[in-house]
Amino acid sequence: MSIGIDVNAFRNGNSMNFNSIFDVIGPVMIGPSSSHTAGAAKIGYLSTQIFDKQITAVEFYLHGSFAKTYKGHGTDRALLAGIMRIKPDDSKLRKAFEIVQERGIEYNFYKEDLGDVHPNSVRIVLFGIDDTSEQIIGSSVGGGRILISRIGQTDVEVDGDYATLITKHFDKPGVIAKVSTILSAYGINIAFMKVFRQLRGAQASLIVQVDEILKEEILNKIQELDEIQEVKFINSLRQAGVI
Repeated sequence: MSIGIDVNAFRNGNSMNFNSIFDVIGPVMIGPSSSHTAGAAKIGYLSTQIFDKQITAVEFYLHGSFAKTYKGHGTDRALLAGIMRIKPDDSKLRKAFEIVQERGIEYNFYKEDLGDVHPNSVRIVLFGIDDTSEQIIGSSVGGGRILISRIGQTDVEVDGDYATLITKHFDKPGVIAKVSTILSAYGINIAFMKVFRQLRGAQASLIVQVDEILKEEILNKIQELDEIQEVKFINSLRQAGVI
């Protein structure tokens, strides 16, 4: 186990992006790198919360620095550990290749240019039982911090710091107010809210970060709204026990 120092943040002149000394020091983790190992494990872990099904196979499409150094920095091992919900500070991370074989999960690594994303990025395609699948793009942005920027074809911003509600809905007046009213009725405090859409009146996505875990009853109320197509709820990494 080690405590990582994100030297690259200073080399790139990005030290002012950190909120505290702990962002610079990095997380308690299995090394060698907070960005390439701990961050990668968190991306994998958060992806399983988004997919939330038994995984039978997974494909990793590595971009930029991840593609160039993934073997030396253990990014491949960390990503596999994450999709098996092995935490970044768990010594079992080192045995991810053996464990994934024991669990019968098929996996492949590829290199891919993902375009205008952070250099430490990966596109993960998860396959589950009953022919289900999900595609997720995530980035390790330094000091063990991460950002999920796309789920399926929907742009999002999910960093794992807060419990997060995600909806897919028709872009119509009043939808956000209806969701907010339901949350308010249950005493849920909204920390952050953002809407993503490509075209007016088409499909949109609402990202709501909240301070509490949302009960199934609340999610059902939101799902019952006529404009809502899909609802996902993701625990924060801290609530999930991932530091």
